[in-house]
Amino acid sequence: MKPFALVLLLLFAPVALPAAPLDEADLPKIVQHLDQLFRSSSSQAEVEMTIQTPNWERTLTMTLWSEGMNKTFIRIHSPKKDQGVATLRIGQEMWNYFPKVDKVMKVPPSMMMGSWMGSDFTNDDLVRESSYLDDYEVRYSAAQPADPNLLAIDLIPKETTASVWGRIKILLAKSGWMPQSETFYDEKGNPQRRMTLANLTRFGQRLVPAVMEILPLTKAGHKTTIRYHSAQFDVSLPSETFTLKNLQRR
Repeated sequence: MKPFALVLLLLFAPVALPAAPLDEADLPKIVQHLDQLFRSSSSQAEVEMTIQTPNWERTLTMTLWSEGMNKTFIRIHSPKKDQGVATLRIGQEMWNYFPKVDKVMKVPPSMMMGSWMGSDFTNDDLVRESSYLDDYEVRYSAAQPADPNLLAIDLIPKETTASVWGRIKILLAKSGWMPQSETFYDEKGNPQRRMTLANLTRFGQRLVPAVMEILPLTKAGHKTTIRYHSAQFDVSLPSETFTLKNLQRR
């Protein structure tokens, strides 16, 4: 760049005004909002999951049921080769059912960090019961986003919290505190994966992101995208939903 052009650039560059101070009193409210975003006494949702790798791509359709923070049930409807595969989680215990061999397999602790159905979600992602408010120390990130409409917070696991992450950084809108992305760091401070949330959709009385994308930052060409097609919250579910008997039901 010519010296004269550089001088003009510096003279007419916009002046950065100081950002409004972040209110520490808002932190517990923000985290509580994030905790409750997808949680309810019970829920049922129709979901599509697309898994992409450098060598193949496939899409699963499934129904998800949940009860509080302790119970999850998932049944896959397509593709045909996976039809009927089901997962049950009760507390920290987890089982998978494979209809082709008509067998229920309990997931051992050593497999909790393994991939669920070949996706970038782990078995541990499905059984986590952690509450951001109860299990993490929260603070505003030292590096705030340049966009004045966004803010960033850091979640640090408490000493009593069992977590594979050293830190979780959440980017969210200042208005409404709707999350935009979550970046997960290991204990050495290296980013390992990023989840983005988009397509705000109203399901009943609740406004939530209907699309979530997991991008592992250490595996080039891998991505998992979840799309909620419908969701109901605080619904009445049959008592046998979260049972091993239901797991084997065709």
